Amino acid sequence: MLKHRFQILFFIFALAEVTAQIFNLPKLHWVAKPLLVVLLAAYYRQGVPAVHKAFLFALAFCWLGDILLMFDHDHALFFMAGLGSFLIAHLLLIFSYRQLLLADDNFQGTQRVRLSFPILLAGSGLVVILYPRLNELKIPVMVYALVLTLMVVQSIFRLGRTNAMSFWLVFFGAVFFMLSDALLAINKFYQPIRFAGVWVMITYIAALYLIVNGVIAHDEKLR
Repeated sequence: MLKHRFQILFFIFALAEVTAQIFNLPKLHWVAKPLLVVLLAAYYRQGVPAVHKAFLFALAFCWLGDILLMFDHDHALFFMAGLGSFLIAHLLLIFSYRQLLLADDNFQGTQRVRLSFPILLAGSGLVVILYPRLNELKIPVMVYALVLTLMVVQSIFRLGRTNAMSFWLVFFGAVFFMLSDALLAINKFYQPIRFAGVWVMITYIAALYLIVNGVIAHDEKLR
């Protein structure tokens, strides 16, 4: 089945990217990383009867962000452009999560609040820690952190409004996305993290894979 072939290829290139990060293999990195989102998008396209355009565009901006951040060491503008691409991706994910809903369960409100509180606390805490070291990037990074946090909170608002499999996959994927960005920010602005590239990519790969499968699981419920 074509869907599973794309899935296998994704795992192969994900392993290649992590290997490139561990052993500092730039040529392998330049081949593997750009293909990750492309393969996931193809996997998603084969897994649903009709694509959600906003979600597909979110993946496209993740891909663009990946490419731009690969040039981050060459010029600070690439970092800003990459940050902007992922900002748009998160906004599109927020919009997608609002579309990927079934009937509302009014009894889940308390659980949504309980899940949201630690996320809001973590997002605001990270900003407080990084703020003194952001210099001229204070406003862009704060805006990005806000939108990133809202993306995770919006995934929580799907609780009781989609099937359990879709909810938990998207939720944990969103949390891994936040963790990946937090590791990247801490390593860049606060203090170096050993094997930062490895941990950033592992959490990022897990995030995208879980979110894509969560979206597929939602549509499978409708068939």
